[in-house]
Amino acid sequence: MISFLQPIQQDPAYHQFVDTRPWLGIPNAWNVLSNLPFVIVGLAALQWLARQPVPHRKMWIVFFIGITLTGFGSAYYHWNPTNDTLVWDRLPMTVSFMAFFSALVAERVSNRVGNWLFVPLLALGISSVDYWHVTDDLRLYALVQFGPMLLIPVILATRPAKYLRTCDIVIVLGWYVAAKVLEQADAWVYSWGGVVSGHALKHFAAAAAGAWVLRALGGRRVAHVSNN
Repeated sequence: MISFLQPIQQDPAYHQFVDTRPWLGIPNAWNVLSNLPFVIVGLAALQWLARQPVPHRKMWIVFFIGITLTGFGSAYYHWNPTNDTLVWDRLPMTVSFMAFFSALVAERVSNRVGNWLFVPLLALGISSVDYWHVTDDLRLYALVQFGPMLLIPVILATRPAKYLRTCDIVIVLGWYVAAKVLEQADAWVYSWGGVVSGHALKHFAAAAAGAWVLRALGGRRVAHVSNN
């Protein structure tokens, strides 16, 4: 707790990924190209949402816009990894985090509260990235990224499902955790034959989380959604 009261600077070693192999003129090719699943999942979901009336639809649209832009922003970052390019990776991710959390609050806690929080949470997410970029202090960004992930299990345990099944949300969180583990295991995974790195697989796992959200929305059970 005391360490969190002190500014948390971005470690320069964060940008030093183990797999820097180029391919067809693309630097860091596999870390760049492994972002394609974000774009595929995001665009497929947006196309589906354009035809489907689902509860909290605007929040899910923003969530999948964030997923799509993460594909482009992360590819841009991995082309030339620096703090300046990392901004465009983190911005759309925070949009997706906040939209997901708002939708969950709207469904499980209160539709009114979820809608009231939606825009302020998006602004907080975007501001956290801007604050880090200006001050080199990651504390607010860490709160935005991990705060909702700590609150979501509490919400799942105490509030009943009205639309999305609890097991589907747990699976989404599982893919997110897998992505964070693979991110930390970048070099270890690459050491197994030098075929693919942990960071490249992280992109696939994170995209799988978005794909599971789409699957869950498409396989939803009909239920009344409270306007309270």
